[in-house]
Amino acid sequence: MHAPNQRVLILVASGPSTPARCAAPFHIATLLACMDAEVTLYLTGEGTQLARRDVAESLRAVADGEPLLHFIRNARLAGARLLMCRQPGVDLTGIALIDELDEISSGGELAQMILEYERVLTL
Repeated sequence: MHAPNQRVLILVASGPSTPARCAAPFHIATLLACMDAEVTLYLTGEGTQLARRDVAESLRAVADGEPLLHFIRNARLAGARLLMCRQPGVDLTGIALIDELDEISSGGELAQMILEYERVLTL
């Protein structure tokens, strides 16, 4: 059995170039959150594009499957947090981000979480 309130950090590095990999981190986060783990999903690299509303609403892991936003919402409903890496030089002005995004975070904050969390997964 797992320890209560174990903290799990999931680094989401997959993005639109690998759609088949994009739903898995959110599905796993949902399962872990339902098992009382404290789960934080951190969008980094190409994964930051998943926070764009147009991408989240249209990207599908399989041709006739649910859009990625479905999996993101399930993870959030289960209690997972969703953070996105602040990318230097990337202007987000005028880009619609999903409402499910909790905050835009720095690399320093990510480094601190990596050191503090009991489990770190990269998906």
